[in-house]
Amino acid sequence: MAIMITDECINCGACEPECPNNAIYEGGVEWAISDGTEVKGTYVLEDGKKVGVDDQQDPVSDDLYYIVPDKCTECVGFHEEPQCAAVCPVDCCVPDPEREEEEEELLARKARLHI
Repeated sequence: MAIMITDECINCGACEPECPNNAIYEGGVEWAISDGTEVKGTYVLEDGKKVGVDDQQDPVSDDLYYIVPDKCTECVGFHEEPQCAAVCPVDCCVPDPEREEEEEELLARKARLHI
């Protein structure tokens, strides 16, 4: 499952530089699949939408830091635990119950993002 940031977030930004997939953004900031990844061309998002990897996508949150589920691998293949959760001072980086994924799926996403 992807990690999500709850509304207890204090906007400290400690999580953002820790993400190996560059999946964490400040509230209100647009994101792109290509940010911090090696993907070229087009990419199919989890909702089936095909986008250019450099296309700017709408922010997931306007007020708080957020994690892009299409880029989150829970740090599988990089670290033993999600680094955002490890550094969060208020424990607001938690598993997203609406996006349960097996380790194989997370590893496949890692492989797609880091060719």
